[in-house]
Parts: sequence; structure tokens; C-alpha cells
Amino acid sequence: MSPYKRSFLELALDANALKFGEYTLKSGRVSPYFFNASAFSTGHQLKILGQCYRDAITDCGVEFDGLFGPAYKGIPLASSVAVAFAEQGRDYPVSFNRKEAKDHGEGGTIVGSPLKGRCLVIDDVITAGTAVRESAALVTGNGATLAGVVVALDREERGADTELTAIEQVRQDLGVPVVPICTLEQLIGFLEASGKADEAARCRAHRMQYGPKA
Repeated sequence: MSPYKRSFLELALDANALKFGEYTLKSGRVSPYFFNASAFSTGHQLKILGQCYRDAITDCGVEFDGLFGPAYKGIPLASSVAVAFAEQGRDYPVSFNRKEAKDHGEGGTIVGSPLKGRCLVIDDVITAGTAVRESAALVTGNGATLAGVVVALDREERGADTELTAIEQVRQDLGVPVVPICTLEQLIGFLEASGKADEAARCRAHRMQYGPKA
């Protein structure tokens, strides 16, 4: 496992962003784990998280000119990624959106750098893909090009009416790379190696039921 993947999973557990139990998802499915990126709430945690995103982006080789963080969770994520790249001497513009257009001052829905060139969307997870499609429409609707999407965790779950996972569906529909820091399968391997056999077994059973077909 790559160091940045291990660092991300260790951070997620330490920050309680990754929890185990029984959680009813929006889809109605009961999951043995729950991931909440909002739990990364300190400067140190966001620093490490930004570095994990940065290394995943570098590892996949996607080319881009700027970062876009969809409101609201994507805003601190994209900002932390920009800072992590700046630590390496790579300075990227950051943009994000308001949920509602501002009708005074500078107005509009886009805040930060104007959207232009190839924009990389930074988000937490893709569940149904609705939010990431809205982000893609914002990027292209403001004259930029969607370079790809980077998320923290790929849940590797099929949709209700398709054999494709949410990330596979977005890749197919938008025609761009969709890159996770970690996948559920990698999380399972990490749990097994860490002596968390019960959690790993429940996650593996969930993946077998809802995950991609072999």
C-alpha cells in the first residue's frame, strides 16, 4: 500500500472520520462503516489530508490548471490540496461555489479564482453522482474544462439499477478520470493487516453484496 493511502486511513481512524457499526445510508442500504469528511476539523488533520489528496493526484498523473471545491465540504478540501501543492512549489488557483447566487457586492456563485483552463474537482465521496455532475456543469458552464474528479474514498458500491459503481458511472458519463485516495478493498486490506478482523469481515461481506461484479 502506498504511504499516502496508509496515511489517509490512519488519519481517518484517528479523526473518527471512519466509523464502524450499522449505518443506514441515503440509498436505504445498511452499511457496516460510515465515512464523514467533516470530521477532519483541525489544522493538522487538514494538512495531512491535503497531502494525501496531492499525492493521489500526482500518482495518477492527471493534468490540470486549477482546483475546484464544491460547497460545502469541498471548500476546505480543495484549499488544503492547494496548500499541499504550494509546499512543493506548485501554486494552483482555487475556486469554489456558493449554494445560492449573491445579488450584491461581486455577485455570482463562483468565489476565489475565476474558473478557467483545466479544473480538477476535489470532493469527499461519490454516492449517486448527482453532486459531481452539478460540479461538472458549474465548471464547464463558466468556460473551463473538467480535468477530472478526486475523492477521498471509493465505496465501490453498484447503483440500484446498474452493474457499474458510482465512480465507474461518473467516469463513463463525464469521460474524465475519477481518482480516489483509497478504495473499500484497500480499506479492508488495511483493517486485516491492523488486526481488525471483525470490521474487515463485515466490510468484505458488504462489498460482496453491493460491490462490483468479478
